[in-house]
Amino acid sequence: MKIVLAYSGGLDTSVIVKWLKETYDAEIVTFAADIGQEEELKGLPQKAKKTGASKHYTLDLVEEFARDFIYPMIRANAQYESQYYLGTSIARPLIAKAQVEIAQAEKADTVAHGATGKGNDQCRFELTYMALAPHLEIIAPWKLEEFRKEFPGRAEMIAYCAKNNIPVEASLKKPYSMDRNLLHISYEAGILEDPWFDPTTKQNKAMFKLSVSPEDAPNKAEYVELEFVQGDCVAVNGKKLTPAGVLKTLNKLGGKHGVGRVDLVENRFVGMKSRGVYETPGGTILMHAHRQIETLTMDREVMHLRDSLVPKYAELIYNGFWYAPEREVIQALIDESQKNVTGTVRLKLYKGNIITCGRKSPKSLYDPHVASMEGVKSWYNQSDATGFIRLNGLRLRARKLAQGGPKV
Repeated sequence: MKIVLAYSGGLDTSVIVKWLKETYDAEIVTFAADIGQEEELKGLPQKAKKTGASKHYTLDLVEEFARDFIYPMIRANAQYESQYYLGTSIARPLIAKAQVEIAQAEKADTVAHGATGKGNDQCRFELTYMALAPHLEIIAPWKLEEFRKEFPGRAEMIAYCAKNNIPVEASLKKPYSMDRNLLHISYEAGILEDPWFDPTTKQNKAMFKLSVSPEDAPNKAEYVELEFVQGDCVAVNGKKLTPAGVLKTLNKLGGKHGVGRVDLVENRFVGMKSRGVYETPGGTILMHAHRQIETLTMDREVMHLRDSLVPKYAELIYNGFWYAPEREVIQALIDESQKNVTGTVRLKLYKGNIITCGRKSPKSLYDPHVASMEGVKSWYNQSDATGFIRLNGLRLRARKLAQGGPKV
């Protein structure tokens, strides 16, 4: 038996490497994805092998993550439950895809992950495995009763590591869990499980890593210009950048001005509600600017149709259906809607706020002559509005005359 494990080097996966090897008498290959988390990835091969792995892979997926996963989602202006920018959700299908590719190259018969049986990540990993390599067996230790019995809490896992000389930096005092990538940082569990707990106070605000609090942000606003081509941001302040470069630049700008913090209670796919705190400075700026250039360049009915599909699209990503046919169909419509979304947006960042200060485009549908209230001549005839309104009001008049009309 040969198992490829999604591996971070943290407490859970460090335990899981050895546990899988001993429980299944299997060869373990570990895999870590660099998706912009900027955490310490050095030394993982040595650590994994010391723990029991026969081989380790660390893959740089940062640019692919931005180009092929974040940017398509930005084209949709996708937010789950109108608040969450899907930072963790959109990373999992990429990690699982790379894991499957390693499993195929290694001729492994099994893949494994360290996600719990209560969260969303188990769905995102396993649905991707099933979509891309249905022949692979899946092991999720946290969903196995024997594993949970042996490791009911962190104390038992830390003791197991000490007993087996597994090097981990773990403490029983860590008050929350954190997950970071190029798009965001998420914080959950521990002290955050109380939805009344305030992480923004002076005593607690050190939790945040990507952004200052709005109160501590500069007292002077800063302008930023984003250039879009067919729905994708290609330059910031006149400098051409790759998708990953755009996000890195905007993360610094947004973080400096306290932009992109969200504290929410969300509905997990498995059914429970959970509280999460997120920092998404660059993604928040990027999505705001993208919507602004769309307002200038996108046809009304195309926009409204696309927008009607966004809640479903966001839900599919959140639940783990990135590789489902319905997501691909919606993505095709979204991408088609972006062919004229080209131009420049000017924003002002100030103490957690993103203020729109202008937008321009060679593809603009805005006609100042048509829109002007100053009597400027154009091809629009105001007299046409009389018949337009009378026709739209026809059914309302008929209802009143025949049925008595609305109850007032």
